[in-house]
Amino acid sequence: MRPILPTLFISHGAPTLLIDPVPTRDFLLTLGATMERPRAIVCISAHWTTRVPTAAHTTQPDLIYDFGGFPDELYRMTYPAPGDPALAERIAQLLENRGIEASREETRGLDHGAWVPLKLMYPHADIPVVQLSVQPHLSPAHHAAIGAALRPLREEGVLILASGSATHNLRDFFGRAINEPPQAYAKEFDDWLCQAVETNDRDSLLAYREQGPHAQANHPTPEHFLPLFVAMGAGDTGKVLHRAFTYGVISMGAFAWE
Repeated sequence: MRPILPTLFISHGAPTLLIDPVPTRDFLLTLGATMERPRAIVCISAHWTTRVPTAAHTTQPDLIYDFGGFPDELYRMTYPAPGDPALAERIAQLLENRGIEASREETRGLDHGAWVPLKLMYPHADIPVVQLSVQPHLSPAHHAAIGAALRPLREEGVLILASGSATHNLRDFFGRAINEPPQAYAKEFDDWLCQAVETNDRDSLLAYREQGPHAQANHPTPEHFLPLFVAMGAGDTGKVLHRAFTYGVISMGAFAWE
């Protein structure tokens, strides 16, 4: 009998996370070894947005270098993890069984919200990966319902990995040093988020726009926060795995639900 895997939300930061000497890189390099090895991974990435939840049916996903102006070495990196069309179909069926409209995409590759953290967590690229999209026009509750529908996968050896950012104000990001101390508005939201996760205050989390301090400043757009609700919906008790900031405004927080 397989152990039941936790669900994870990780902050993937910039693509340079792969080469920057920062605490979150060190954290992700060791995270995979702290858990039972999954047979497959479903990655909910902030960088794939669609009208309805869409699962990638790709047999061998290409890498998507969905960023510009970064060091050349990042564009030469590879991560040849296979896809898993059967798992993608299972995901779509689980959603449809819960009354959630779902779609399939046969050509989608892995964007940097997926392959950057996975290259650190599982560098051998030998675990199948299926990406799942988010819907920024829909609510946190919608994304929690997606997670609840995917919960059976945890008993099937599948790791539910949600990839976004605990805070994500890129308008306030540029021009800051990577090791700059956190700005007060970002730290207040991050403190609130960690407490809400640790106390399992799901109602407050779902209402983060109203209850999270400086929520609009920390998430001017929702797509980087919505993956968190998928991980939360698929799990039970939450805990903080990692806390760090880069550039003063980007929380690199990571959480697990068991």
